[in-house]
Amino acid sequence: MRKIAVVLFNLGGPDRPDAVKPFLFNLFNDRAIIGAPGPLRWLLAKLISHRRAPVAREIYAQIGGRSPLLEQTMAQKEALEAALLDPGGEGGDEGEEIRLFVSMRYWHPMSDEVAQAVAAYGPDEVVLLPLYPQFSRTTTGSSLGDWRRAAKATGLRTPTRAICCYPTAPGYIHAQAGLVRDAIAEAGGAAGPRVLFSAHGLPKRIIAAGDPYQAQIERTAGAVVDELGIADLDWLVCYQSRVGPLEWIGPGTDEEIVRAGADKVGVVVVPIAFVSEHSETLVELDIDYRRLADEHGVPAYVRVPTVGVDPVFIEALADLVRHVRRQDGTVCCHAGGRFCAAELTGCALGPAGTEQGIGGG
Repeated sequence: MRKIAVVLFNLGGPDRPDAVKPFLFNLFNDRAIIGAPGPLRWLLAKLISHRRAPVAREIYAQIGGRSPLLEQTMAQKEALEAALLDPGGEGGDEGEEIRLFVSMRYWHPMSDEVAQAVAAYGPDEVVLLPLYPQFSRTTTGSSLGDWRRAAKATGLRTPTRAICCYPTAPGYIHAQAGLVRDAIAEAGGAAGPRVLFSAHGLPKRIIAAGDPYQAQIERTAGAVVDELGIADLDWLVCYQSRVGPLEWIGPGTDEEIVRAGADKVGVVVVPIAFVSEHSETLVELDIDYRRLADEHGVPAYVRVPTVGVDPVFIEALADLVRHVRRQDGTVCCHAGGRFCAAELTGCALGPAGTEQGIGGG
């Protein structure tokens, strides 16, 4: 029987208070996050994680002292496994066995241990599926790069296909639009509402270097708006989670909430770059920004849930797996080749649609 391994990638999060500091160290010791040479990056990661750990522990204390991201991702894994194996659908072909694995970038289970588990399974084919719909070298690029390092170290030489992005995949957009439509109805008693598509921010220098993340976020938001089909919808893209002294892309989600208060319009906040609940949705959006909205007199504040295990989204992921298995190498699900504009040189695919280096580690 032919064995297929599908590896889901996500960021990861600390599973207990004393894991916060090492989690932060792993994050800041990533070359995709801090591009300094190895020894200097190690020292910076030690310093930053030491300074930020107390604040981060307070954040996680508000949601039980730990991140729920692993449980969320495991639920998505189980739902996707069922969709791929559904005998009544378009699941695995007869004579195939499909097993899913979860690999987190900055906390367990991480690439090294998951690569060993995949090697022990002995697959004939490996499919890599990041749970980041929009590509950035800081997320998908880092996860795929670290996986390739770990797979090589493990001796895993199985033919491997990867999905680099799916910012306008129809099922993903449809699931997201359904959640947004419900939230707009909930906020309908207020003037507006204004829809804020909120994504994790990035320093401007990363985008200036050709990273396609911001362009893909804008395409996702635009596709959701088109799917909604609401005339004269008041909406915009904004960015959250800014830290440090660097100049970040904007506008900031917090700034837009303050502006909505001045305009006396309610807001619907859509975590457009996240497919799972974690500290940035459960604390930053649900607690911090809701408090900010109250302080500035925003008439209504409704936060859209992440797509999670929405059956339409899970089926969209299953379609991605089926699609990439018919291709070679790293694939953008939209065109089979390059999806990004030519000037976005940080795209995972080169100008001719062939894979270029994806760094990590």
